[in-house]
Amino acid sequence: MNYVDGFVAAVPTANRDKYLRHAQEAAVVFKEHGALQVVECWGNDVPEGKVTSFPMAVQRKDDETVVFSWVTWPSKAVRDEGWKKVMADPRLQPETNPMPFDGKRLIYGGFEMIVNA
Repeated sequence: MNYVDGFVAAVPTANRDKYLRHAQEAAVVFKEHGALQVVECWGNDVPEGKVTSFPMAVQRKDDETVVFSWVTWPSKAVRDEGWKKVMADPRLQPETNPMPFDGKRLIYGGFEMIVNA
């Protein structure tokens, strides 16, 4: 079954266009290195929680929007090899394509897909 990398970040709302360009450029690189799909979602109904929530998890500020993203791979093995290539790709180096958000508050993880209905 497929493997998924998931991401949640807080992006300055004013940087939406910059984020979109960054994400589109990154998607090309991920797909060239084995990803099946790259999905980027801009939050518009992301409630604050009392105990947990997406905004709390990424320490969202008033002028930021939560984004939720995932990359689907054919397998963890393809993902592991693909990530090495993605991280080394000059098109995604910070000096060429800087992240338009605070990467220290990015949440990410790899997940084994167990249901795909």
